[in-house]
Amino acid sequence: MKDHCVKITVFLLLLIFASCNAVKRVDEEEYLLRKNTIFLNGEKLQDPEVENIPLQKPNSLSRLHIYNLAKANSDSIYDARLRADLAEPDFKQRMLSAKQLAQASSYKKRFHEWLRRTGEAPVIIREDLTNRTVKRLKQYYDNKGYFNSEVAFEKDTADYGERKAGINYFVETGDAYLLDTIKTYIPSPAVDSIYQKYEEASYLKMNERFDLANFNAERERLNRLFLNSGIYKFQLSSITFDLEADTLATSDDQKMPVTVNIDNMVTRSGDTQNVTPYKVHQIKEVNIYADHNFETEPTDSIHHDGYVIWFHDKLKYKPSALTDVMAIAPGNIYKDQERTLTSRQIGNLQTFKYPNINYEYVPGTDSLLNTNIYLSPRKRFSLGFNPEVTHSNIQDIGISFSTSLVSRNIFRGAETLEFALRGSVGSSSELSNSSQSFFNIAEFAGDIRLNFPRIVSPFNTSDFIPKYMAPQTRMSIGSILQKNIGLDKQSLNGILRYNWSPNAYRKNVFELLNIQYIKNLNTERYYEVYRNSYNDLNDIARGYRSDLPSSYFNTRGDLIIPEGTAAFTDDVLTNDFTVNENELEEVNRIEERRKRLTANNLILGSSFSWSKNNRQGFQDNSFYSFRTKLELAGNTLSLLGNLVDYDKTEDGKNLVFGVQYSQFAKTDIDYIKYWSLSRDQVLAFRSFLGLAIPYGNAESIPFLRSYFAGGSNDNRAWEAYSLGPGRVDNLNDFNEANLKIALNLEYRFGIIGQFKGAVFADAGNIWNVLDNVTQEEAVFEDLSSLAELALGTGFGLRYDFSYFVFRFDVGFKTYNPAFEGPERWFSEYNFGNAVYNIGINYPF
Repeated sequence: MKDHCVKITVFLLLLIFASCNAVKRVDEEEYLLRKNTIFLNGEKLQDPEVENIPLQKPNSLSRLHIYNLAKANSDSIYDARLRADLAEPDFKQRMLSAKQLAQASSYKKRFHEWLRRTGEAPVIIREDLTNRTVKRLKQYYDNKGYFNSEVAFEKDTADYGERKAGINYFVETGDAYLLDTIKTYIPSPAVDSIYQKYEEASYLKMNERFDLANFNAERERLNRLFLNSGIYKFQLSSITFDLEADTLATSDDQKMPVTVNIDNMVTRSGDTQNVTPYKVHQIKEVNIYADHNFETEPTDSIHHDGYVIWFHDKLKYKPSALTDVMAIAPGNIYKDQERTLTSRQIGNLQTFKYPNINYEYVPGTDSLLNTNIYLSPRKRFSLGFNPEVTHSNIQDIGISFSTSLVSRNIFRGAETLEFALRGSVGSSSELSNSSQSFFNIAEFAGDIRLNFPRIVSPFNTSDFIPKYMAPQTRMSIGSILQKNIGLDKQSLNGILRYNWSPNAYRKNVFELLNIQYIKNLNTERYYEVYRNSYNDLNDIARGYRSDLPSSYFNTRGDLIIPEGTAAFTDDVLTNDFTVNENELEEVNRIEERRKRLTANNLILGSSFSWSKNNRQGFQDNSFYSFRTKLELAGNTLSLLGNLVDYDKTEDGKNLVFGVQYSQFAKTDIDYIKYWSLSRDQVLAFRSFLGLAIPYGNAESIPFLRSYFAGGSNDNRAWEAYSLGPGRVDNLNDFNEANLKIALNLEYRFGIIGQFKGAVFADAGNIWNVLDNVTQEEAVFEDLSSLAELALGTGFGLRYDFSYFVFRFDVGFKTYNPAFEGPERWFSEYNFGNAVYNIGINYPF
């Protein structure tokens, strides 16, 4: 923590010393590199790949200034000072001891070393590195087929100030060489047959420009092709290319004939080299060792579906549970990808450790293989405990824990039964007015989950969900008790879920059954939580205070919660007390919302979600992800209404166990795109569209299925639940609606070391549409309602701890639809009205 405080202090110093002399450590005859500019055939080039070629790159000025803050030769300077201090005659009269002086000197030396390590030494233009860059640029364009390219450079000292310069590189490519006829030399008949079969997929095409990247891609394609077409132990080194190029040819004759060579396999035995043609290999036997250990041999075996399963004493698994996940099958040709797929599918069972799979020749043959798959079971029972620091749109900071007891192989089919408990406590500024304690959010939950490594269904799904898609089934029941947003809630839920992944980037989740019963607790506190609704109702009642019973009001003249609010509302809506028409409409609106948000909910529905994410890893900053979900609820219960005589509400809605069940259709579309602009600069974009439409037995969407806006992962200029609906200004309520649009754009950049910065723009809002809300300001009427999209802009700081990112964002209300006309723009664009967000990891 001390180190982090030091680093933060240095960052603040950097802001003070931002005007430091950048050439402080640059000698008179040297130049600080400020810019590389590459001109391609006379045009300025903007290509990140080519711009990364120069061996010298300009300094980050912030890191350069940090480096310049460090004293040169600081170690020798502070050592000399220490010796001088210790040698002074009056040293013993000093307040600091020798040990303390040495510690102070050591700290100063470490601090200046940290400045040098965190900062960046000035990049001085070196002619040798510039010449090497010229050669690298020449090589790059040679690899792109421009063998007659010419590269030159010049140092630009005119535009950058004293002892600063840029380097301009000039590339003239000339005409590109094109591939001519493509021939092959393949002595192995088996390999030649495979090549000819898939030749159309080649990256090498006649009359296309020579590009070395295509040759590398072709080698990788052929290597994968042969390894997955029966060629066991195919050697990548067997693939070579012969090219003929006349670099003095005219532009009309710059053709390059190509020969693709795929030589035979080369092996060594001592000093002897053996060359043998490649052959297609076939799997004869697949041996599965179900409880492998290195100490004892299996004692028994059985045959199932062509597989041989070996075990000790008694087989603990159903044979099909093991054979169903095997991609390697007896009688098939050898495919390397089937080894990988088998390992993945065994891992998905969560019953075995990482498997060991090997192949061996059948004695007396040179093209038949036996496959041995060794499985080491995990422990039958395991107990886990996971503490975690959490953050969300609602929760500023929280502490959560979870514990689970897992029992494996419940029905001898590699199933897992899990008993899970989880709990969390957190702090939210949203609830600060309803609780004096710091931790004012709590949630406790328990679940029982049964997981199957296959689709559990009366129907055969293997034709469209084959086992390589790692299908899984989850059945779960659970309960949640939460003191969270709005009113406290208790819910019971049951889920039957299927999920499968067609490939590494795609995932499908189908919830055939999702049933939830939500009970709202402490409903008498409604007007304590929804203060805007209370204030509107109270303002109306205070106007008639002299005509109403004094028992409705407290000593301040405000309606008592809940006795006074309930009595006054009932009097108005039953015509026992007369108000004007506008006030009657307002009281009716307030009461309708109260009933909707305090009513218990029964949701019985199904949903399907489809997602794709082509990210190659955590460091990949050029990717996109897309997710869409469709949910339908209440239809099954409505159909049962033809067979069951439901109880009814006063307005004819069906009741199940005294609760009006919800009926709606809901869909979400979420798209995220990242662009990598440079090594430490990323542009990130997100768009979200969500719509939920009630029908049949419902006129509104349950609170837990509705949308909200604002928060640290949404529009950061508004706190969670404080934005919208539409142009409504209910900052103190938990605002929700059934239509949402959100757009986010964020530019992220490096500052110093692990410190990152960001500037962002968040646009979006929520509205009511096609439900029972009639408040004009809250309803999406037509495309003109898009003028109510709120805009928040701001900046942020992040510190990257590698395993997570700590985030601090400041959002300003740039365009606030709750205001009118020109006041919508920049009326609250100041730090006094800014929203400060603390988050863990990036918002999207």
